[in-house]
Amino acid sequence: MNIIDKNFNELILKVKNMTLDEIFINIKNNFNKVHKDTQKSIEKFLNDFKYWGTLDTEKNDYNEIYEKAKSLYEHIDDYIWLYNNLSDYSSKKLLFGILNNWYQYDFITLKESMSLNYKHYFDLDIIPYSNNQVFVDVGAYIGDTTQDFINTYNNYKKIYCYEVTLETMAKLKNNLSKYNNIIYKNKAVSNDNSIMYLKESNINSSANQVDNSGTIEVETVSLDNDILEKIDIIKMDIEGSEYNALIGCKNHIINDNPTLLISVYHNNEDLWKLPKLIYEYNNNYNFYLRYYSNYIFPTEIVLFAIPK
Repeated sequence: MNIIDKNFNELILKVKNMTLDEIFINIKNNFNKVHKDTQKSIEKFLNDFKYWGTLDTEKNDYNEIYEKAKSLYEHIDDYIWLYNNLSDYSSKKLLFGILNNWYQYDFITLKESMSLNYKHYFDLDIIPYSNNQVFVDVGAYIGDTTQDFINTYNNYKKIYCYEVTLETMAKLKNNLSKYNNIIYKNKAVSNDNSIMYLKESNINSSANQVDNSGTIEVETVSLDNDILEKIDIIKMDIEGSEYNALIGCKNHIINDNPTLLISVYHNNEDLWKLPKLIYEYNNNYNFYLRYYSNYIFPTEIVLFAIPK
């Protein structure tokens, strides 16, 4: 047993021996020990994006902390499952760092777990090569991930870029205009073909969400219905809609064994819920986690599901 196994098991045992209220009170007390400036920075970030709940100490609003406590209390066995199914030390250290950040506001382990050597999504220790493959960029934004994919692997067969916001799609096409064999889809990716609504973010268009609370009508498609050829790599970063999008590419996951690069940080469940869904569809995967954000609040967490 290494030190991360020891630390993880101690945290798990601690949580398992507490009630939900006890976990909540302990996290709340730990937050109140954090430097005031850092507290305010965390509060502002959470209240800007609202993925994980709200936090405002002046109004005695600790909703985000309660939701974290609830996730630890109700899903501790799911986190154990994930830890035991991660394929390398870096992934296990990161998972411990995330959960200990939630519980203890541990910034040190999170900082040590940041991925600094490679481009976001394209860790060459996990995916050493990509040769003449079909890459699907779900949530392509302005083309930064597609550009990184091309720059990292230097070749591809075809690329599908899905981006739901019209203004962003124009920038995407402009940024990738020098490349061939790129198919642009101004559609949202979900579990079926239907109509939903876009809720625009006040912070950044990259945080626009597709659900039924928005005002702009958008077409949704499933990858199973929209792409009929074999897919080799799928990247998803779609602001919490990843679960439904994975349901909508079930047949590709089962039949094609694509490499999956999935954002798992837009709520308090996707971290364990998405790998479990993938495993349910196809257990022929190795799982890894990588982290590309800062060490104060864990975002930009990517699940790598690599065919065995």
